[in-house]
Amino acid sequence: MKMTIRAFLILTLLLLSSSFLQFARCEPDIDADVDSSEDGGDLGIVNDDVQDFSGGNFSPAAGVETVCVFPKNPSKLISAGEESELLVGIKNDGQSVINIIAIQASVYLPFDHHYLIQNLSTQAFNNASVPPSAQATFPYIFGVSKFLQPGAYDLAGTIVYEIDQQPYQSTFYNGTIEVAEVGGLLSVESVFLFCLGVALLGLLGVWVRGQIQQLSKKTKRVSKVEVGTGTTDASMDEWLQGTAYTQSQSSKSKKKK
Repeated sequence: MKMTIRAFLILTLLLLSSSFLQFARCEPDIDADVDSSEDGGDLGIVNDDVQDFSGGNFSPAAGVETVCVFPKNPSKLISAGEESELLVGIKNDGQSVINIIAIQASVYLPFDHHYLIQNLSTQAFNNASVPPSAQATFPYIFGVSKFLQPGAYDLAGTIVYEIDQQPYQSTFYNGTIEVAEVGGLLSVESVFLFCLGVALLGLLGVWVRGQIQQLSKKTKRVSKVEVGTGTTDASMDEWLQGTAYTQSQSSKSKKKK
């Protein structure tokens, strides 16, 4: 009876301890939530109140022209994992002031914008405006992922603005960029192509060597075959002496004399 009571008490303690551990695991950590909320990245952001415009599909405004320039990188060669800069120029041919809200861009597979590779950072502006009959230039700093495979991709960049409290957006760049590894002259593809080229050259050398060896063997066989008349052996003359063959040979020699 005492053993049964002890076993029951042990099972009760185990159940209580397990429930306490589950409660401790499920209880939220208030300090952790506060730290994560305060650790917000603002890389490339001018204004703190940043709105995500990636889901918006605004139309361009009439009388607004945009242009894009890569000032430090005319070849549009982007290093993966490093920051790059481009300048967005906007010209206001309308009658109202343009209030610049943000600049954003995305990376897609070349010739197929259905496959999104990466949404780049949204850079917002505070108190940036372009009066009528004027033009202005705004910088945009972005960086593609360091894990992005080197190659050609499409970059689509838009600038979001307001005219008379009405949102609009214009595409300032929709073209190809070249992504390269940081400081790496030798990429995985280049090493693979180099090894493949070396292997092909080795196979070609083995094949050429085999062809040369076969040709040398054929020439040796041909050189062993003798063409034309040859001198008869002395032992053969002694063996044929007194036969019709020697008599015919002697008669031929007399006639020649």
